[in-house]
Amino acid sequence: MYSDKVMDHFANPRNVGVLADADGVGQVGNPVCGDMMTFYIKVENDRLSDVKFQTFGCGAAIAVSSMVSEMAKGRTLAEAMAITNDLVAEELGGLPKNKMHCSNLGADALHEAIKNFQDKRAGRAPDAKPAADQHEHEGESCACPYCDASLEKEDKTFCRACRVEFEECLACGGITKRGDEKCIHCGKPLGKAA
Repeated sequence: MYSDKVMDHFANPRNVGVLADADGVGQVGNPVCGDMMTFYIKVENDRLSDVKFQTFGCGAAIAVSSMVSEMAKGRTLAEAMAITNDLVAEELGGLPKNKMHCSNLGADALHEAIKNFQDKRAGRAPDAKPAADQHEHEGESCACPYCDASLEKEDKTFCRACRVEFEECLACGGITKRGDEKCIHCGKPLGKAA
């Protein structure tokens, strides 16, 4: 189902972490499945000298974040802005159809970090609303975090394939199995916002 490259980037993700003194930060998420990605960039001479990420999500989301960080590091801002979901999926040796949204999220989070840097450099105030709350992929289908079956927007409470009933985590907004003690995405106790 997953290529060797996807499995390698999932098992051994590159560039994980936070840049405390980041020049730009971009965050996107898909509340349907709970994938959240935050990218941190350092810029020197209009080139990405360092890229780090934090991702809450499935194995594909982690692999995509790792690959995007590798593809972007050392590139000019224009070259990094040209990274698309198709290029990410191609570099990973392909992704299952129900996981292609992860490649959108990875490229989008990187682009948001670059836009944040450009806004700061130009003296524009960054958007007051975080990108995670206004993500353009909110309405599209996602995958069950337990069996990877495709979920449509109306399936946010039940997976027809594995018959798991979901509830939304109040802390991260991801979907997790009803009755579980902790969220599978963020690890926080269910039923608590903090």
